[in-house]
Amino acid sequence: MSAPIENKNSLAQKHARTQRPLKVADIFCGAGGLSYGFAKNDFFKIILANDIDKDALNSYAQNHKDTKTICKDIAQLCQNELAKYGKIDILLGGPPCQSYSTLGKRKMDKRAHLFTEYLRILGILQPKAFIFENVVGLISMQKRELFKQICKEFENLGYKIFYQILNAVHFGVPQIRERVFVVGILREFCDKDFAFPNPTHKDFTTLENALCDLPPIKSGENGDKKGFLCEPNNEFLRFVRKGENLSEHCSPKNNPNLIKIMQTLKDGQCKDDLPQEIRPKSGYTNTYAKMWWHQPAPTITRNFSTPSSSRCIHPRDSRALSIREGARLQSFPDDFVFVGSESAKRLQIGNAVPPLVSIALAKAVQEYFTRI
Repeated sequence: MSAPIENKNSLAQKHARTQRPLKVADIFCGAGGLSYGFAKNDFFKIILANDIDKDALNSYAQNHKDTKTICKDIAQLCQNELAKYGKIDILLGGPPCQSYSTLGKRKMDKRAHLFTEYLRILGILQPKAFIFENVVGLISMQKRELFKQICKEFENLGYKIFYQILNAVHFGVPQIRERVFVVGILREFCDKDFAFPNPTHKDFTTLENALCDLPPIKSGENGDKKGFLCEPNNEFLRFVRKGENLSEHCSPKNNPNLIKIMQTLKDGQCKDDLPQEIRPKSGYTNTYAKMWWHQPAPTITRNFSTPSSSRCIHPRDSRALSIREGARLQSFPDDFVFVGSESAKRLQIGNAVPPLVSIALAKAVQEYFTRI
């Protein structure tokens, strides 16, 4: 039996409104980790990106040359300015997560209210779908009431809400990194539930897998001219290795006492395993600690080169990580350009959604809109 004429017309109208490529906007875009998978997928075209961080946005521009970048406070983005870019189909965004994070003090500050700006832009653009990314701690904040309120606000704008915690390690990233992803589908396009990407990797990518081709360097040494130790010999290296020129492989210069601490530690050990005479008197258990060579890294933050603040000591070379190593552990390809000071680059890397996670999300969004 043929479908009713009105249903056929409705379906035809819906397909007409879902023309390819789908146009994407990224707010709170940082260096572009969340954009990465959408930029590499022909089903999408990234039209504009916004961030207040000049260095991060310059990094974004270097890696997304066909995307219009807008460097300003999101509160200053107005409807008239956004209208110049036409209809946006997908909105991406990860509002600053520091005030939500379970790694720091659970205290609300003005950054925690930036999600209201995300809601404002969402209301202006009214895209077919959006992806909202944040730290897992957001779910439990204020006895789960904050997250419920965020979802309610999304629903009030006409979206059906789906959320899931994704761990980057399940998508080939050499890092244990959990984040919550909220996907909203405009109700008129929501014929079925959104399906989050299934894990692509049962065997985790280890530090050794990710870093074994990088030459050993000492504290304060630049290894760029040493070149790679070997050809890409695993799936991960074949993804990140672009060209034959090594860059950003310089370890921070540390004082002799810290160097002795790093050299004394064995694989996976922390400050509590140190002899009393050199053991730091302050710091948490996961500070002044070596990573595990045959395991994924712990969560990478902006402090991945600061042993006093995170577990970031190289297990083979007994030093703090280089920019290249931090980027690798987030799954950024070697040709991804970061702009700014060393600390600015580390901030951009530590705050990013790993590109391999973005690739999986983009594919899931593509599959959803292909089937409607």
